[in-house]
Amino acid sequence: MPPLPSRLLFLPGALGSPDFWKPLAWELSNTAECVFVTYPGFAGEPAEPSVSCFEGLVQSVASRIDRPTALIAQSMGGVVAIEVSLLKNDLVTHLVLVATSGGLDTTKLGAVEWRQTFKQDHPELPDWFTSYNSDLTSKLGKIRARVLLIWGDSDPMSPIGIGKTLLTRFRSAELHVVRGGEHYVARTHAKSIAPLIDAHLDIR
Repeated sequence: MPPLPSRLLFLPGALGSPDFWKPLAWELSNTAECVFVTYPGFAGEPAEPSVSCFEGLVQSVASRIDRPTALIAQSMGGVVAIEVSLLKNDLVTHLVLVATSGGLDTTKLGAVEWRQTFKQDHPELPDWFTSYNSDLTSKLGKIRARVLLIWGDSDPMSPIGIGKTLLTRFRSAELHVVRGGEHYVARTHAKSIAPLIDAHLDIR
């Protein structure tokens, strides 16, 4: 029987704010250690020479996983979580992906194109997320972790079609749709989503 996670790694989206997940984390009853990941060069964090691209970021996050760990990720942080899970398949026990907005052809699934506007609005940020274009679809079945997918039904950046597609690709996954939820559903609906995550993290 696989172990339960002893650490929860919270991964923010393309803005890189480690505070994004804190309102929801405080609602969790799970007693595992909570770690709010920071991205070098984002949200006031100093840049690190060893993390100069998306792949470097994935390696940096993966290096922090030395025990059974759950990854809880927002938007493009979900792509980081998927890549890290492929590298740490033996230690990532659970995945929670909220409004993932990359890693597959999102425009074919109805998503609006957000990258150019994001670059214009945030020219100070590294372009690791806006330039990422890998298709991970064929690799998702290799991930052994249990997956909880959380989507809002009013999210133009990551419509439900993306969640439904991911649902068919993972070995063990469940999709929960939040009525009226938009892209930052994890913040706006933190109280109602927290019990779903608690229940998911308690599944072996």
